[in-house]
Amino acid sequence: MTDTVTTSPVLSITGLSKRFGGTQALSDVDLDIAQGEIHALVGPNGSGKSTLIKILAGYHQADAGADARLDGEPFDLGSDHDRLRFVHQELGLVGELSAMDNLALSRGFARSRLGNIRWREQEQRTVELVHRFGLDIDVRRPLVDATPVQRTVVAIAAALQGWEADQGLLVLDEPTAVLPPGEVGKLLDIVREVRRGGASVLYVSHRLDEIFQVADRVTVIRGGRRIATRPVQGLTPQSLASLMSGEATERSAQRPKVSATSRSGESALEARELTGGPLRGLDFSLARGELLGIAGLAGSGHDVLPYVVTGAWPGDVQGQLRCPARSPEWSDASRAALGIPLVPGDRAAHGVIAAFSVAENLTLPLLSRFRTGRRFLDGRHEAAVVDDWVDRVGIRTAGRDAPITTLSGGNQQKVVMARCLALEPEVLVLCEPTAGVDIATRLQLYDLIKEQAAQGLGVIVSSSDVGDLLALCTRVLVLRDGQVVREIAGDAITEPTLVHAMEGTEA
Repeated sequence: MTDTVTTSPVLSITGLSKRFGGTQALSDVDLDIAQGEIHALVGPNGSGKSTLIKILAGYHQADAGADARLDGEPFDLGSDHDRLRFVHQELGLVGELSAMDNLALSRGFARSRLGNIRWREQEQRTVELVHRFGLDIDVRRPLVDATPVQRTVVAIAAALQGWEADQGLLVLDEPTAVLPPGEVGKLLDIVREVRRGGASVLYVSHRLDEIFQVADRVTVIRGGRRIATRPVQGLTPQSLASLMSGEATERSAQRPKVSATSRSGESALEARELTGGPLRGLDFSLARGELLGIAGLAGSGHDVLPYVVTGAWPGDVQGQLRCPARSPEWSDASRAALGIPLVPGDRAAHGVIAAFSVAENLTLPLLSRFRTGRRFLDGRHEAAVVDDWVDRVGIRTAGRDAPITTLSGGNQQKVVMARCLALEPEVLVLCEPTAGVDIATRLQLYDLIKEQAAQGLGVIVSSSDVGDLLALCTRVLVLRDGQVVREIAGDAITEPTLVHAMEGTEA
């Protein structure tokens, strides 16, 4: 934090409440954001952060009684006010379209008097917007070819176009959720640049280190209530985590000891000459009970390997895979049906089915177990399995029949994890297992994963969050340009070692 915060609020809300049926999502929440301030909003999953953001964006309507003021003047919450701009976690971009087309979708194309598109002017307008944030990309290429941070910058540029930022507010909801470490710093620089342009920023994140790097003040909400608003300079990560969880957060996520099954050297999964996407002839093995990390920067292939191994990669795959305990024979990786479950990196797109209930999402791959005939399922058996896993994993839900969309992101992640574990696999593959998950749920997931590994489950953890690798893994393979460039094990797994290995800056 470097800039001085003024006392004049650009946004002030008092008495904000929202009830969904019998659930009180927000209760008399107060929030004020000063002009020129980066204000962080934090809280555990299910605390009400998303509800608050959706009310500001007009997706939900607040209950009666709230008072809201923008630039000192009363305004209706959720109204389409040009002073409020949003970048949501899903970004809202069309990957098949270029940056130029995506920006035009939100504010329209540059047109002549006759209505014809002025392509040169549109391109120049887009270049000026993205160059403001130091982004040098071909604005005519599809965004599917861009890196995660490039796409995030385009979303920010789209939100800010045509905006006089002085006394305005930009809302960023989990902007770094799936960014690798090397790109998080770049995005935080962009957030500071937005503030230097005169805007205020409401910054929502589960990553506490980002809060201390970029925010002036932080508001903590828990259970739908505002717990505190504090200057960041007067806090520590431990004290902020305690405010979020409601209890002292003393323990850190300690790396697990190597299990007996892992030490035995019995392989759970082996791969050789694995090729797919950026991967180039990868060889590795995973022991029973081992927690194997896969690390790397964007484009390294670390986020592709989980999909290649589990047969979920949509492109061409070559190489061989085998689970030695099941069969000594090697299988062609392009046709291998090893039944390895995957917790995908994009929970919303590939992890849950929004139209389904908690139970339907959890038991989708298990339906054959409940079949009593060609047409019928044993509902009691299914319900018992669901209730058992809800209890074992600690899923907070109104009931097994509740829509999955009523759960917080962390509890949705637990449903996906329970679905995979209910298959009783020998190997589990995790891609970005704690993206968008609060610190308390993160620790619960760590404990669950370690417990399963201690029972002999081989686990592959691919994550752009170094914290996941430090907390979980007994061995880490660092990828660069689709190949393993370094293997790090045991106590040698430290943050500096991982980051240097990923960035290729080892001394």
